[in-house]
Amino acid sequence: MNEKMQVTADPEGKWLYRVGGLSGIAVGIGYLLTIPVTTIAAGGFPPPGIEARLAFFAEHAAGWWAVTGLMVITDLLYVPFFLALYPALKGINKYMMVLAIACAGLFVALDLAVTWTAFPSLIILGGNYAAATSDAQRAIIVAAAGYPSVISDFPLGSIYSTFVPALGLLLACLVMRRGIFGKALAYLGIITGISGILAGIGPVFTSELETFQYINASLAMIWIFVTGIKLYKLDRPRN
Repeated sequence: MNEKMQVTADPEGKWLYRVGGLSGIAVGIGYLLTIPVTTIAAGGFPPPGIEARLAFFAEHAAGWWAVTGLMVITDLLYVPFFLALYPALKGINKYMMVLAIACAGLFVALDLAVTWTAFPSLIILGGNYAAATSDAQRAIIVAAAGYPSVISDFPLGSIYSTFVPALGLLLACLVMRRGIFGKALAYLGIITGISGILAGIGPVFTSELETFQYINASLAMIWIFVTGIKLYKLDRPRN
């Protein structure tokens, strides 16, 4: 009872829960949409090799611009979602929630600065490669594409793109076990966080653990969507 009073007495109020809740719902839907957009409209994932990759992005530029836009939007909506979780759970353990938000913020900053600058660079260079009229022009474009191509393949990228947000999610759900969201959702989040940590560190050592990436993505989509609904429905705090 005391935990609920701590949550409902928060002065930030209903508006933050609703904004964060809608953001969580949108992120869950956005993650779901990336599956058909990537596999159908964008032609799947790019092949290995710089020149093959440039030809691929030239052919599927529109689809990959759609993927990029979708992922940038979901990254940005991840911020208000986690900010809304903080007032709902800080009465239980505000220090752990601060760490969870820090992980979420670090993930968004790195993902936008690294991943979703590398892919647009390859899309643009792919178009230039297709339009090149000489071997010399193509050689210059291939050289320019070397850096973003390496970044998109870098194994340690899974650390910031998967491990860091999974750690933040795990911390938040450890707090959530004692909150008003229910133990089932909390333990789903804990499983999601653990699978994300394995998915984040696995590819650094062996490609056989990449399966965890698909498991984690599916669980994260469900957890964020359901948590977003629950955030949106939180009552206005009462003093």
